[in-house]
Amino acid sequence: MSTTRLAMEGIKAAKSALRKEIANIISGLSPEEKARQSTAVFQQLTKLPEYERSRRVSLYLSTEDEIDTVKILDDIFKKGKEAFVPRYVGNSMSMVKLKDMEDYEKLPLTKWNIKQPAKGDIRDDALETGGLDLVILPGVAFTKSGHRLGHGMGYYDKFLWKCFEAQEKKPHLIAVAFSEQVRNTIPINDQDVRLDLIVTEKK
Repeated sequence: MSTTRLAMEGIKAAKSALRKEIANIISGLSPEEKARQSTAVFQQLTKLPEYERSRRVSLYLSTEDEIDTVKILDDIFKKGKEAFVPRYVGNSMSMVKLKDMEDYEKLPLTKWNIKQPAKGDIRDDALETGGLDLVILPGVAFTKSGHRLGHGMGYYDKFLWKCFEAQEKKPHLIAVAFSEQVRNTIPINDQDVRLDLIVTEKK
């Protein structure tokens, strides 16, 4: 096995181990603690000038092991911004438009228990209708310098590279996370997109 292949295998193994470690930590947080941190993150995020200035925002729809994004989604609509959410088809992800909170409530659940616009549901695609000003990302682990460890499927990294090609101005890339997800270093490779900011309850 080549040195490069060995290095790649090592990074892959380190990523897998860290995903398991973080998952155990997050599953140990009480619902009250997750809600507390989610509220604090919401307050931090919505005060940011990058958020205030952005008109077209993409936002992930959270699971119980992620920062709750429902309040953020509601705020996007209240402030007259446009909201785009992920739709996964096969091994690719697009960002499609949500109309309002009622539209969100009616979204079907996937097998992963995540709300998502149905495959045949005709909606505006963010990259085909003017691009995005801000992408709010999930992840497993982060560094303060902007490195991100995803869930391993590469959906967001592939989407972001496509986004950079599709629009002249790069969108702001901001992750929201529990404090427990921030590390000094995490294993990364060349395809991992670096983020502009990680928002936790402390930042």
